[in-house]
Amino acid sequence: MKIEYFHASKYGNGAKVAEEFQRQMTAKGVTVNVHHVKNIKPKEVPPADLYVFSSPGRFGKPIGDMRGFLKKVNLPSGTKYAILVTELAPEPEKSIRIPTTEEELGKCQRVIPVMNEMLQKKGMVKVAEGKIFVTSLKGPLEENWQKKVEAFAARIPISP
Repeated sequence: MKIEYFHASKYGNGAKVAEEFQRQMTAKGVTVNVHHVKNIKPKEVPPADLYVFSSPGRFGKPIGDMRGFLKKVNLPSGTKYAILVTELAPEPEKSIRIPTTEEELGKCQRVIPVMNEMLQKKGMVKVAEGKIFVTSLKGPLEENWQKKVEAFAARIPISP
């Protein structure tokens, strides 16, 4: 199986996640090629069995480099993809110390839904999605983030 992984890491957190994903999948006998979206033209995406797209959030959406890449990428309808994003960890409501709910997060963090919408409009088929939190704007990644990458990788169907 061959996977092409495209990330738009700004501060290096997404690149770390991509490297960990590559390490884990390589241990399973899967070939994973990692690319930063600035270093590859969307029209020159190599053929693969699966494409993974990863972006940090910016004002609740994927950053501009990733949105631009996804707009221009041209893959056949039915192509399989997965999304693994990095998002700022939610903070509890400070005045009453209540953790932010998933519903409340969904109103402001739209990185995954925006990416899904862009790819599904092209006829692509999602096989997995996930998110890794960063503890502040520039990182570091949340504690035990490698376990989340492992859980995401486990959801990727590996063809013989």
